[in-house]
Amino acid sequence: MVQVDNDVSLDFADDHGTVHPQHYAFLVGEAEFDEIFGRIKDRGLTYWADPFRRREGELNTNDGGRGVYWEEPSGHFLEIITRPYGSGS
Repeated sequence: MVQVDNDVSLDFADDHGTVHPQHYAFLVGEAEFDEIFGRIKDRGLTYWADPFRRREGELNTNDGGRGVYWEEPSGHFLEIITRPYGSGS
């Protein structure tokens, strides 16, 4: 179990079957977004503004915030956003 802010935890289970890539989205503050995005760029990771991987090297401004997607080494698709889905601008 990995404990994160706001009483949220990520629980991992060992499964001996095939691992299927998942999408994980994290709502973060502006400062945290800058820190995480800085690490993405420092590591030279490919990132996209959209989940369909059409807008490579861009951020999105959905709902008046910022968001970005990238793939982690196991194939999971990660996303950070600064505004909740559907919150408007």
